[in-house]
Amino acid sequence: MTRFRPKYITFDCYGTLTNFQMAEGAIDVFGAQLDAAKMAKFVKNFAAYRLDEILGDWKPYNEVIHNAFERACKKNGLPFRAEDPRMIYERVPTWGPHADVPAGLAKVAKEIPLVILSNAMNDQIMSNVAKLGAPFHAVYTAQQANAYKPRFQAFEYMFDMLNCNPEDVLHCSSSFRYDLMSAYDLGIKNKVWVNRGHEPANPFYEYTEIKDISGLPAVVGL
Repeated sequence: MTRFRPKYITFDCYGTLTNFQMAEGAIDVFGAQLDAAKMAKFVKNFAAYRLDEILGDWKPYNEVIHNAFERACKKNGLPFRAEDPRMIYERVPTWGPHADVPAGLAKVAKEIPLVILSNAMNDQIMSNVAKLGAPFHAVYTAQQANAYKPRFQAFEYMFDMLNCNPEDVLHCSSSFRYDLMSAYDLGIKNKVWVNRGHEPANPFYEYTEIKDISGLPAVVGL
């Protein structure tokens, strides 16, 4: 991909733009009780169960976090208290952007409409978006789509709302499993992987790699 100028740049929000802090929440709960290896295992399990929880019919995100945390506790032989995942969920609107995000977004927002497609609840996301430092043409949530990414239904909802086709957008994410694999399967030819260290590279999915959002303007010739 060289200087493709899309109708829209579409983004994953949490992890890609907003500093995703589920692991930090889990560490606040169990960090004093577990050594580093056991804590890392719990965080890994918690993340895996969150993905598993969203692959079926839509349910509120607080239930996703509750169930995933409970399952991770069971797997690791730890006590489960409902107030722990509730605390983590309630922190989500307080999360701010990665340091590189505001300047990079502001530069492209002057020329190309920006869109978010997020695995969020309606009452969470706008607080996070307000902290990103750039105007967004539209913000779509899993709650609106009645489906979480990586399900195709979430992307299809976005295409319908924008009245556009997969080839019209540039989709930007730090995650293959949640975003870029589905984007590839749906025919989004132009994809950007923000390598924040969440997942290993996978060139099969045909993307442009950037280290952070400061590299995005160059992708679209700005």
